[in-house]
Amino acid sequence: MKALSGVSEQLKQYFIITGNYWAFTLTDGALRMLVVLYFHQLGYSPLNIAFLFLFYEVFGIVTNLVGGWLGARIGLNKTMNIGLGLQIVALAMLTVPTELLTIFYVMAAQALSGIAKDLNKMSAKSAIKLLVPGEQNTKLYQWVALLTGSKNTLKGIGFFIGGVLLSYFGFTGAITIMTVLLCMVWLFSIFALKADLGKAKHKPKFKDIFSKSRAINLLSAARLFLFAARDVWFVIALPVFLAAEFGWSHSWVGGFIAAWIVLYGFMQAIAPWLTKKKAGNIQTPKDAAKWGAILMIIPFVMAVALQTDLSAKIIVIGGLMAFAVLFAINSSLHSYLIVEMADKDGVSLDVGFYYMANACGRLLGTVLSGWIFQLYGLGACLTISAIFIALAVLFAALIRVENPCN
Repeated sequence: MKALSGVSEQLKQYFIITGNYWAFTLTDGALRMLVVLYFHQLGYSPLNIAFLFLFYEVFGIVTNLVGGWLGARIGLNKTMNIGLGLQIVALAMLTVPTELLTIFYVMAAQALSGIAKDLNKMSAKSAIKLLVPGEQNTKLYQWVALLTGSKNTLKGIGFFIGGVLLSYFGFTGAITIMTVLLCMVWLFSIFALKADLGKAKHKPKFKDIFSKSRAINLLSAARLFLFAARDVWFVIALPVFLAAEFGWSHSWVGGFIAAWIVLYGFMQAIAPWLTKKKAGNIQTPKDAAKWGAILMIIPFVMAVALQTDLSAKIIVIGGLMAFAVLFAINSSLHSYLIVEMADKDGVSLDVGFYYMANACGRLLGTVLSGWIFQLYGLGACLTISAIFIALAVLFAALIRVENPCN
């Protein structure tokens, strides 16, 4: 903390929140890679490994709704620290002897990790709204983009760290190292975060978890279809396609996807500069619709090109790079808009509802990715992706914001 003595209190809190989010994200990415690689070594089938993460996604939907309400009642410092604490418990659960690591047991640990992840993310995103003065929209966009982009970059790095830890320390040793390090971050966070951060002036009722704002409902619908559009071809269809069609090894597939996530996170972080407008103008839902319309072109062109004699490797890899840039811009714009549009008193209610829609989109995309790819192939997944993006564009275009600043 001595190094932060010369900066404002708002910036100190931002650094602490970002540091918490970074530490959590590294363990989250590393844990996912550890589970995939380790249980693959144990002979688990790809379908059984996929089931290990089912509760992780499902519980994200509930957690964002309830977590937003909880944050408004008890404060975002507490929900963030609860998230860190639950991740420590989830990690500790996986240090038991190998014979106890049944599918159901690991699913339960992953469910706890999913709850922890969404509590942590909701708290971090909501807190930024309270740390930036209402009229400084450009700074708000930059802070949100930096937090979101750095998180995804670190998640990709976490995949790499998970593989390295597994190679040198084994599954139990790797989990133990991460547990100890996260405990240190958690103890620091308990004492460093402001106690009243994000607590609403009125005690919201449980029914308030559902947004009453038309604009936020539309933006949440746009977010749902935006992330379903990514995951419908990225989560299951793409890794299987890379392995089956290109003959890539598991390490090549994992390394390539990790590199893609790092690139995607970097592009998210610099999105405010890529979408820079004239001084005094702020980003609006119309900008989200415009960039969404541009993004829609990529999966549509890829789907058509895969039906031609062009090299599938060039189409997929080139399309992925273009998709990373444009999807990162769209994701950052959406993340900024929800923070900017959310009601400052009880901000976590609106942010929690929005990220509930995000979790629904991921779940929808994941289920469809396996089903559609198995029946019709990658081209069909890409076509559905383009349709979902078109729906996201439609919902964003329907948003009307009367008071852009809260």
